[in-house]
Amino acid sequence: MSRHGRDIARNAAVVAGATLVSRVLGFVRDMIMAFALGAGIFADAFFVAFRIPNLLRRLFGEGSLTMAFIPVYSRLREEEGEEVAQAMARSAMIWLAVILCGITLAAELLAGPLTLAIAPGFTRNAELFDVTVDLVRICFPYVVFICGVALCMGVLNAEGRFLAPAMAPSVLNVVMIGSALFGYWTGLNVAYSMAYGVLIGGFGQWLSQQSALRAIGFSWRGPWSWRNKGVARMGLLMLPTVFGAAVYQLNILLGTLLASFLPVGSVSYLYYADRLVQFPLGVFGLAISTAALPSLARLAARGEMDEYDSAMSLSLGLTLFIALPSAAGLIALAAPMISLLFERGAFTIEAVTATSRALIAYSVGLPFIALARPLVAGFYALEDTRTPVRIAVLCLAANIGLGLLLMRPLAHVGLALAVSLSSMLNFVLLHVYLSRKRKASLVPLVASVKTLLLSLGVGVGAYFSASWGLWWLALLPVWAAAYLFMALVLDMDEARLFVDMVRSRARRGLKRKKG
Repeated sequence: MSRHGRDIARNAAVVAGATLVSRVLGFVRDMIMAFALGAGIFADAFFVAFRIPNLLRRLFGEGSLTMAFIPVYSRLREEEGEEVAQAMARSAMIWLAVILCGITLAAELLAGPLTLAIAPGFTRNAELFDVTVDLVRICFPYVVFICGVALCMGVLNAEGRFLAPAMAPSVLNVVMIGSALFGYWTGLNVAYSMAYGVLIGGFGQWLSQQSALRAIGFSWRGPWSWRNKGVARMGLLMLPTVFGAAVYQLNILLGTLLASFLPVGSVSYLYYADRLVQFPLGVFGLAISTAALPSLARLAARGEMDEYDSAMSLSLGLTLFIALPSAAGLIALAAPMISLLFERGAFTIEAVTATSRALIAYSVGLPFIALARPLVAGFYALEDTRTPVRIAVLCLAANIGLGLLLMRPLAHVGLALAVSLSSMLNFVLLHVYLSRKRKASLVPLVASVKTLLLSLGVGVGAYFSASWGLWWLALLPVWAAAYLFMALVLDMDEARLFVDMVRSRARRGLKRKKG
């Protein structure tokens, strides 16, 4: 097991631990939203309005800027020193602020046509459309703050600091929880109250990064230039990555567009199901790819390609080791999970059934979505941003075709299944092309077979426990422990890496308590 693999595991543990806190807060937020908003007009309007700035967050934030920024920043620091790299970061922030402020101004003026483009089916309900336009205008400036957070994350991750960026979403969740409760208790419209909470939370996220930047000696005051060569290089890399991020987000937006033609509530069913799938993806899948990119970028910059291949293989193996049993558990326990988390207030048993079916369809694609992330990071570390984009375009077309084909017989479940099937295609193509580029097989085959068999065992056990009342919840740690124990018995490197992740996180927690 290479030193770089252990470094990735330790850094992933930091990201995973912080993200776990954020995701738990996110579920609390969603439970409050489900109670206060249900799955009706105001819920659909808020989810669409919030999704629009989130689109630009992924276009100009971690979906493209961070991925293009880290390899350039790492190379500049290796070749020309820390001061040159920091000047490049300042210059990038100036450009980002100018571009995003211009986009925000345009969105405020064109909120109506923008809403029409995102959810044309809403025009059938005048109240729903008008509310969505109002919420878009309130939420949209969030993109300025959150993309600034993404650039801060790039600087900190490149410097080996992962905690503060991973904790930033917790700030947003806390503010949104507070704004939802404030709206509910005071009798205000909860959707409008939460929209203002989004804006306040975005500013809070940006502020939360500044002390971590100061701790590494970074300051926004210092040399910068409109013509910084690092920013120019990053911009060239970002052109295809922005397009690639746009393709990925179009998958989500097209799902929203198609769902807007289905019965009221379909958008919300897909949203709540996606939130559950995003839990393991965010806590572990995204954590591993986030931790892997700086290490892979440094290895590529130094020309240590054998170490690069080893680190990539370990990243993929660890991702699969976590994603497969997560998918099995979500499929087996979809209905009781949705019921426990959301069945209260305006969220009815019919909504539970509809959402759990969408969750099963999404969960089929969870391992492939998770595996694609370190593969994309591997391409970006090599400063190849075009290949993932070409593959993403092909998969977008597949998603559209499958969505149109499956939504008629399966309604919103067909849209979720289309996402999973196109995600499978995305993974296969990414792996084939990166393996050819490196002339090496990157996914560990033997470990993958072992992981699949153990995950099937977890799924079967969880499925039978679903009929035992709340015992299914109590037995979750048992299934997890049995899975890890059997993996260690089978002498899987991925299991030892996972144990290293947990131990690393536990040691950090103890050090903070003693301090």
